[in-house]
Amino acid sequence: MSATAGLDRIDRAVINAFQGGFPVVEEPFEPAAEALRARGIDVTGAELLERVQRLDDDGVLTRFGALINAQEIGGAATLVAMHAPEERFEEVAEQVNAHREVAHNYEREHPHLNMWFVVSVADPDAVEDVLGNIESETGQETYNLPKREEFRVEAKFLLDGPIPDGDLDCSDLGPAIDPVERDTLTPQERDLVVEIQGGLPVTATPYADVAAELGVDTEWVTSTIKRFNEEGKVRRVGVIPNHYSLGYTENGMTVWNVPDDLVSEVGPEVASLDFVTHCYRRPRHEGVWPYNFFAMTHGRSEAESQQRIQQVKETMESFWDVADDDWDTLFSTQILKKTGIRLDERADANTE
Repeated sequence: MSATAGLDRIDRAVINAFQGGFPVVEEPFEPAAEALRARGIDVTGAELLERVQRLDDDGVLTRFGALINAQEIGGAATLVAMHAPEERFEEVAEQVNAHREVAHNYEREHPHLNMWFVVSVADPDAVEDVLGNIESETGQETYNLPKREEFRVEAKFLLDGPIPDGDLDCSDLGPAIDPVERDTLTPQERDLVVEIQGGLPVTATPYADVAAELGVDTEWVTSTIKRFNEEGKVRRVGVIPNHYSLGYTENGMTVWNVPDDLVSEVGPEVASLDFVTHCYRRPRHEGVWPYNFFAMTHGRSEAESQQRIQQVKETMESFWDVADDDWDTLFSTQILKKTGIRLDERADANTE
């Protein structure tokens, strides 16, 4: 039974409302509750805090806080595919996973490329070395699929209940700030990134608690997080749900051989489908991998997942005649590794 069975109307409203756009002010839970009350959800700031704490403790959330955009912090990450022979699958998985640079690794349904992993490094030039070492150890060729163009990264997982569109946004609250024209981090900013990458304290004063831990002013923390949000270093601030606990167990990576001259038109249209969580352009590999466009969907049942994939296909078909061999869906069958991106190393390398 999924965790959603124990969620009441207010829990569902909190999860839907605050997957982005949480207030960045010293005491954020009262203004957040006020925004909920304006949408017909009768809850106080103290009650909202208690609910977020419980959802976090129960594993319904992976964390509460800022979702860092690793790409904007420094270093590089890339998606890699490879073939692991069935008789050696566990051995190859262990060899790949032993590399600390491998952050995620999934087994996916595909007749040849059945292992998909993410390599994250502080130095972008190090990707080639990591893949070379993996090839030497496993005896298997790797296929590097770096992101060429991003159309969407918006992993929201909404529930049946109040605020079903997840459109409550309090990100305008907080200090007025001006974006900074600087690619690198200051040492103080680096410390903040490392401190908040795993989430904020679920307390009445989360930003003040972070400030106390770093030995800085609360106003600097709120101003910097709000600026990071506007600059794109933070994708959003809010509750980060555990999508598996919410019943989103069907994970389909749809891949498409989109005519090159149509990608820039197709991308925004597919990205506009609210159930598409990630949408990218990536390179092909001649003779092995013909697809240049990735769109990730999630569903709460096989039927819902198939329906959503069909909607992506219908969107594609409005641009060109999609043949059967122009696309595929690779469902994940096993999580082999999931440790997360090592932001501390990437931030270190990009600190002034």
